[in-house]
Amino acid sequence: MRTFREAVQGEKFTLTAELTLTRSSTADEVRRQADVLARYVDAIQVTDNPYAWVQMSAVSAVAILLGHGIDPLPILTCRDRNRIAIESDLLGLRALGVGSLILTRGHKVPKKHAVQAANVFDMSGRDLIALAASFDDEDSPARGFFIGTGARVFRPNPGWKADSLSARAAAGARFLQTQLCFNLDILRQYMAAMVEAKLTWRYSVIVSLAVLPSAVTAQWVKKNMSDSRIPKPIIQRLQQATDPEQEGVRICAELMQEISEIPGVSGINLMTTGDAAAIPAAIEASGLRSRS
Repeated sequence: MRTFREAVQGEKFTLTAELTLTRSSTADEVRRQADVLARYVDAIQVTDNPYAWVQMSAVSAVAILLGHGIDPLPILTCRDRNRIAIESDLLGLRALGVGSLILTRGHKVPKKHAVQAANVFDMSGRDLIALAASFDDEDSPARGFFIGTGARVFRPNPGWKADSLSARAAAGARFLQTQLCFNLDILRQYMAAMVEAKLTWRYSVIVSLAVLPSAVTAQWVKKNMSDSRIPKPIIQRLQQATDPEQEGVRICAELMQEISEIPGVSGINLMTTGDAAAIPAAIEASGLRSRS
């Protein structure tokens, strides 16, 4: 089994996909999704109650995937955990055999959210990365984590220094993953600035996309995932399509092809919209799997 670390540090384009988790997810459902996705991707990402939606524990889902022969890529945030809980989960992930993970500060619990919960944020994102990186000094360096962090695609001003990303790289982050980004004009400007700042020497860059099944879904994502980048022409294509689901697959495949040609981009992560089967369809249509 090729690991995510081996894939993203290699020469070929990397693909990952996001596991769909809910409150009612079962071990059998996790394994079923893994069977659908595994031959198309280099790792399956496991989210951590994104946007405060309560779902199966990421650590539990990771254990199920590992038992099914899949390299998982868990995401951990410090929104819901204090320092003790975070360190406990990191120790648990290491004991399970997890080699790579993404660490971010996380989004605040929205006001008037269905689950009224406090924001913990006991640590900064950089502190969280440094904590995980410190495990390299324990027992054997070979057991250290390959650490990723989040990044927001935007139009950088001339001379952008990317101080936050530089600081997180110094703390131990080795790859970064962007928010959902369908706007390739902004992405190209962002990546050009990353290359100019020589940050692509320190980071492998993964860009997030999704297969949008309808204009309604696209509008919901744009409204509720405020950092997403979905241009109006994408929504209009979905609105005008006679088969929006197939159009969503085509849009995703086209963007995957274009993103794979942008200097500095190492791979793509396909975020879930609920239908795991749509992800392989987009990958097949893109032609990237034959190159990866």
